[in-house]
Amino acid sequence: MAKPKEQWASRLGVILAVAGSAVGLGNFLRFPGTAAANGGGGFMIPYFCALIFLGIPICWAEWTMGKHGGQFGFNSCPAIFGALGRKPIWRYLGVLGLIIPVIIYMYYVLIESWCMGYAFSYLVGWINLGPDPTQYAAESVQYFNNFVGANQDGLMLDGRIHISVVVWLFVFAVNFYFIYRGLSKGIEAFCTWAMPLMAVCAIIVLVRVLTLGAPDPARPELNVVNGLGFMWNPKPLDSQHSTWVSALAQPKVWMNAAGQIFFSLSVGFGVIINYASYLKRKDDVVLAGLTASGTNEFFEVCLGGLITIPAAFVFLGVAGAERVGVFSLGFHTLPVVFEYMPAGHLFGFLWFFMLFLAAITSSLSMLQPAIAFLEEALGIGRRASVALLGMVTGMGSLFVIFFSKDLKALVFLDETIGTITIVVLAAVQTILFGWVFGVKRGARVAAEGAEMKLPGFFPFVIKYVTPAYLLLMLGLWCYTDLGRYVAQVRSDQVVALTFGLVVVVTVFLLILINIGGRRWKAETRELPGGR
Repeated sequence: MAKPKEQWASRLGVILAVAGSAVGLGNFLRFPGTAAANGGGGFMIPYFCALIFLGIPICWAEWTMGKHGGQFGFNSCPAIFGALGRKPIWRYLGVLGLIIPVIIYMYYVLIESWCMGYAFSYLVGWINLGPDPTQYAAESVQYFNNFVGANQDGLMLDGRIHISVVVWLFVFAVNFYFIYRGLSKGIEAFCTWAMPLMAVCAIIVLVRVLTLGAPDPARPELNVVNGLGFMWNPKPLDSQHSTWVSALAQPKVWMNAAGQIFFSLSVGFGVIINYASYLKRKDDVVLAGLTASGTNEFFEVCLGGLITIPAAFVFLGVAGAERVGVFSLGFHTLPVVFEYMPAGHLFGFLWFFMLFLAAITSSLSMLQPAIAFLEEALGIGRRASVALLGMVTGMGSLFVIFFSKDLKALVFLDETIGTITIVVLAAVQTILFGWVFGVKRGARVAAEGAEMKLPGFFPFVIKYVTPAYLLLMLGLWCYTDLGRYVAQVRSDQVVALTFGLVVVVTVFLLILINIGGRRWKAETRELPGGR
């Protein structure tokens, strides 16, 4: 197979692209809510344990596998898995590295369009929750439900063009414009300016939140310091736990921390493997991977963790800060906060525009693995691969838009693909890297061109600790939630149809892998063996 034509233009570019893939809505919405609901500051103990023993080791493994596969012209998960595992079964397991980004993109781009729609609405002054503060919360929920069509299925079939659909079409087109431009001219060029701009917007909003003081003189206890304390002071999970230390004995706290790390670093998505495959043999993956992870943690802990929950507490008290769902916090609670905040429409625009930038840097990364796969499996050019992927993801996204009532299709896809399947792929990757490709061999590949050494605990952790942790998480999920999941698919027609969508996309990709496998056999035989 010929050497891949596309390459990253600079080390900074690839770091910002990988960090952009990781920095998304989960950093600014999911992390603050998860931390506040799982012990506040005490949650950071399992959080950083998961970062050290799961996130960063898997991240290094993905960078290493991607870089190694790229030296032989492979850029997609199925091809790279097949090359490293040297058996056809690994190619087919590599389908997980396609299913996850492709299906997540189908609904993620929709949420991305909501962020852009809200930013535009704040810019032109369309969001007005009325004169009565007691009705702000209800008006905010109503505005969101009307905007996304959560009150009914068939949003596009009521005889008029909805602004949310127009925004979705625009955002969808913008994503494919940049992905069509390619790796360096599209993704890298966009992330190079989008990431700093995102940081500027976030810092402006953060400064405003930290300088709010106590806006309501009648309630001086609702101030920034207490808001930060609500977010970061260690606290019990609930009335059944007397101290925050007892919260650490709860398995769900550790599982929530691990789940957040997967969302934070984009590990288990198939994205990092694809991005790393465009590196050169002597390019560093150890320091680059750590730098990308550190950039993501800055956005998550230092920005996301200091904005949303403290702002909600200052204006709405404990009740507002405890609305920790991603949609309830981001699209229900924060618009109420901006209604109270002086110059709220300006800061509302900056906030949702920042969320849009965070979302699009992530959604672009979800498209590139599938583009690379289509080019490799079918031997087609970028124009044809972009057109085919646009058709597939467009139909899937329209499916989610149509079944918009209570966001049932979106939520089910996020639970199935954005939660469970990510852990499955991460487990497959650690087994492949640690037990098939070989830890020692992987460490040698990572050391080529590295400006820092892998830590001494890495081989033991990635071979034993990480897969055991992941398999335990999967086992606990099967024990506690698999029955509920199956019952939901059987009993709900929309959920059953959504599950069918997942099956159809999976079968389609497996057929393409079978076609591509015939093209990859000769190249795979020539790869060096051994551990």
